[in-house]
Amino acid sequence: MHTTLLSIAAAVALAFAGAAQAQSTTTGAQDQKPSVDRKARKAEEDRINAEYKADKAKCKDMKGNQKEACEADAKGKEKVAKAELKAKHDPTPANQRKVEEAKAEHQYKVAKEKCDAQKGKEESACEKDAKAQYDKAKADIKQKHASDSAGRKSATGSTASTTK
Repeated sequence: MHTTLLSIAAAVALAFAGAAQAQSTTTGAQDQKPSVDRKARKAEEDRINAEYKADKAKCKDMKGNQKEACEADAKGKEKVAKAELKAKHDPTPANQRKVEEAKAEHQYKVAKEKCDAQKGKEESACEKDAKAQYDKAKADIKQKHASDSAGRKSATGSTASTTK
């Protein structure tokens, strides 16, 4: 009887030890993943910053409007890359929208700087065209994401009826 009781106690102890080991192993694995992601994200951020500095350095020898357009392009590329990185690590519709908005803004700012090289009516027409393209891009993004959110509402069963 003493042997049976000892065997049962040993089995219970091993069962608890196994459960505790499984729990600590799972927790350890979860702790490792974010640090790897954090390191990869930091490396990507460093790469983006290095590319921005390299692109900006290319502008150093330029003069006037050409330099301003080059710097606007470098800054725009950096903003787009950072938005893409955020969307890559947190792929929400809001982050996807921010990527599209950053791209549209980048194109607009570079186009506007290039327009400054022109004079008079050509400059004015160029700026109006750049602004029109930017406004169209923003409207397209807004419409695309409005239809995405409407699709999500219908998929979740939400009803937002505007008819009376």
